[in-house]
Amino acid sequence: MQSRAPTTPFGRRSLKLAHVATQVAVSTRPSEKIVHKWKIFQAICIARPRLGISERALTVLDALLSFHPETTLTGEGDLIVFPSNNQLTLRAHGMPVSTLRRHLAVLVDAGLIVRRDSPNGKRYARKGNGGDIERAFGFDLSPLVVRAEEFERVAGEIKAEARAIKHARERITLCRRDIAKMIATGIEENVPTHRQGKGPADWDEVHRAFRSIVETIPRRATCQELEAIADELSQLADDVLNLLETHVQAANMSANESHTERHLQNSNPNSLTDLEPSLQEGRAASTEPQPQPTRFAKGSYPLGMVLSACPDIVDYAKGGISNWRDFIATAAVVRSMLGISPSAWEEALSVMGETQAAIVVGCILQRGEAIRSAGGYLRGLTRKAEAGEFSLGPILMAQINSRLHEKRRA
Repeated sequence: MQSRAPTTPFGRRSLKLAHVATQVAVSTRPSEKIVHKWKIFQAICIARPRLGISERALTVLDALLSFHPETTLTGEGDLIVFPSNNQLTLRAHGMPVSTLRRHLAVLVDAGLIVRRDSPNGKRYARKGNGGDIERAFGFDLSPLVVRAEEFERVAGEIKAEARAIKHARERITLCRRDIAKMIATGIEENVPTHRQGKGPADWDEVHRAFRSIVETIPRRATCQELEAIADELSQLADDVLNLLETHVQAANMSANESHTERHLQNSNPNSLTDLEPSLQEGRAASTEPQPQPTRFAKGSYPLGMVLSACPDIVDYAKGGISNWRDFIATAAVVRSMLGISPSAWEEALSVMGETQAAIVVGCILQRGEAIRSAGGYLRGLTRKAEAGEFSLGPILMAQINSRLHEKRRA
């Protein structure tokens, strides 16, 4: 077995510290180590960008490996191949000798091979009496054994990053498709956005926001850049979906309210006495029809939707709000805090019902300083409800749209 001591290159080639470091590392390779040369070559191909070598240099390395007779590279014995330039050119797919020399130098500088030059610079092997090679001069493949784990680790990192980039690009593609189609639906169906009353014109603003994000996508982006853009598009997709869902919920509630009003108008008048006992006395005193206040069932508006429109009321609950009973009890506390008189509250309860009156109090609290007199505001809504001109749905939707607008601008 020949010495693995550092050797200097033949002729005018210079010796670099990187060459010395590679040769020292090669001299310490464990004798029991065995690696598959083509698996290592595959890992090097994947790790190529990190190693600083070109595809043409890999072609030369492929050719050098083909001159080693075994499929494995071991820590025992010499791993020196000594093809002539003509032989190496043929196996490098006809690469010119000048180009071949340049890429061999790249492989040496990258620490993938070690140059073992003879006294005259020729590549050959000296055999002993038994025909075994005593000493060879050429290119040592030992660095591939020593750095095998490094190549596999770098290849694994590159493949993981490639998967992450692919995943991020898939997210971006799906978000772009979803947002574009949801914007088209919003425009075609005249769905209002966060600016009440302006209709489809606001979808132009949404589309501009969408395009401003898409135009920032670089052609060659890092995984971190793509993930940030994917998160931004995902947030925009959620906002647009919320607009469409809010519109669908409002349409469903309007249909339910119309159905409830028709049901009350067509129902047996005697059944209303169970809800309003005072109506029976009024009917005995006069035969003229009296205007009946519109009453709604508790389930007309989901509690989750009401809390989404009026989240501030939760701050005044003792143990949170998990059902309508908690909400009504909290509204009674808030009513007193807002300065709503008992008479205005009782009137609202008799006309709107306990649940609807509590929801109105939550909306008044949410609007805060925008309402100067909470009691006067509640009395005004009570009079509208008594005349059949009040609908709670638009108020809730206005609250939800206002919060969406604030969230977008935050």
